[in-house]
Amino acid sequence: MIAQTKVLVLGAGGVGAPAAALLASRGFAQVVVADLDPTRARLAAERAGDTVEHAAVDAGDTGAVAALLESSGATAVLNACDPRFVMPVFEAAGRTGVTYLDMAMSLSSPHPERPHEQTGVLLGELQFAQHDAWVERGQLAVCGMGVEPGLSDVLARYAADHLFSEIDEVAVRDGGDLVVAGHRFPRPSRSGRPLRSASTRP
Repeated sequence: MIAQTKVLVLGAGGVGAPAAALLASRGFAQVVVADLDPTRARLAAERAGDTVEHAAVDAGDTGAVAALLESSGATAVLNACDPRFVMPVFEAAGRTGVTYLDMAMSLSSPHPERPHEQTGVLLGELQFAQHDAWVERGQLAVCGMGVEPGLSDVLARYAADHLFSEIDEVAVRDGGDLVVAGHRFPRPSRSGRPLRSASTRP
């Protein structure tokens, strides 16, 4: 399966560049890394290995992304862009019939008239609304597979199914190092907090 899969990685930043390198090391048939900045895409491809190609594309332009998917022959797209570009890339994937994966989901927005009383558009709602159409086409979309939620959910489920007989709580610690000059942000304890009542199976 991997040997036949051609992946387009959109975004050559701190997520997309290492993802392209990892994919290249796993024997995928083709890996192309693309970014709005052609120089950044080229550097990411060079760091990823000789077999990785690069391209320039505006992830906010559905037509341009669809054209790149078709011209590259990609069978899957990994969206490593800012969440603001989820829907244009998602729409392009749907239009071209490729498998879609992202680390984020379509963004939420407040209710236009009563933002403090009613919900507006929920996180991921724009993608979930297209579920039936994707199923009818036989297309796969794996949305929101970042670290949390996403990978942390998969690891927690694995632990519940295979490692512990009972779990009351799973605590996720993010390794972010956000700093905004002039403002203090809460920092997690270095010691962390262990799971409560997690007992291993005999």
